[in-house]
Amino acid sequence: MFDASDHRYMRKAIALAKRSIGLASPNPAVGCVIVRDGSIVGQGYHEYALREHAEIRALRAAGASARGATAYVTLEPCCHFGRTPPCVGSLIEAGIRRVVVACMDPNPRVSGKGIAGLRTAGVQVDVGLLERQAGELIEGFARHITSGMPLVVCKVGMSLDGKIGSGRPEGRWITSPEGREFGQYLRLIADAILVGIGTVLADDPELTYRARAPKARSLTRVVLDPFLQTPPHARLFNNLSGAPVLLFCGPGASKTRRLKLERPGVEILTVSRRNDQLDLKAVLQELGKRNILTVLVEGGSNVHWSFVSEGLVDKFYFIIAPVVLGGLNAIPSVGGKGYKSVAEAPRFRIRSIRRVGPDIVLESYPSFSRSIISPWLCS
Repeated sequence: MFDASDHRYMRKAIALAKRSIGLASPNPAVGCVIVRDGSIVGQGYHEYALREHAEIRALRAAGASARGATAYVTLEPCCHFGRTPPCVGSLIEAGIRRVVVACMDPNPRVSGKGIAGLRTAGVQVDVGLLERQAGELIEGFARHITSGMPLVVCKVGMSLDGKIGSGRPEGRWITSPEGREFGQYLRLIADAILVGIGTVLADDPELTYRARAPKARSLTRVVLDPFLQTPPHARLFNNLSGAPVLLFCGPGASKTRRLKLERPGVEILTVSRRNDQLDLKAVLQELGKRNILTVLVEGGSNVHWSFVSEGLVDKFYFIIAPVVLGGLNAIPSVGGKGYKSVAEAPRFRIRSIRRVGPDIVLESYPSFSRSIISPWLCS
């Protein structure tokens, strides 16, 4: 069904879709390439602020050359009216002869309808080319559109022996500058960053995005703070106009502390408690209502355990530094009560291992992950 040129042009479309990262949310990252007589005549990728979808930008660039051409698109073209008209109609009107689609739309209400509309109009449609590679770019969108909750990605910077800190205040990073730069890339992908109150009290972080790549949507900063212990002058409250803060507390949180923390740009939300901790599913549902597609969980140790033990983590990034901390008081990457036996512990599927400076980045999916690409990792 697909030849070498099909693969080449779809790889180009995927490369374009990657340029959407940080610019497309809450829409999916999509790229499109239009080819006629062996030459690219139009290409585009989606930016939410510009409204136009990748296909429309590519068609506009191609102009009259689109007639009789082939369109390579990383995600099934839309067939419904939203902020923009449906791309299916535009492709048909432009005279596109063939459409090659990497991924079908994960939205169960419309999945397959765009392809059906094109075929009804006489357009040849071929589906599934480089599906996994394209699917990785829409993990957050797919998780949100099918569940109403964001994709949960945990990031852990740790030593070779699995420690995230010595247990003593020292203000030293475990990972290298290159490893921390990769952490900023993960913040580019995410719509929100989440930590527990322990991290706020220990590190006083700002939790901001500081890399050079453009990011159109402000990174929402989320703190799990059952008793509202966040200091009123925490660095977290810097730049509230550019990066809002959500504090999740329990029903028994102090009203006096709430009054001290309330200000423009800070929202305090009460959720129920479950298993001696905040109801994490309720937290994720609340984030989903705010069109947060991906939330990056950055600790601490007990927060990681809470998400793992509740089966709510979809993906893990372990950034491993070439150092051994040792010591009974050192802080483990995942704390909490732990599992009673190895048999109870979830297994992880390794997606990739890469070098980042002197560090190693291990990308993995727990067996209970609900990511769109998780099933492919079983094969």
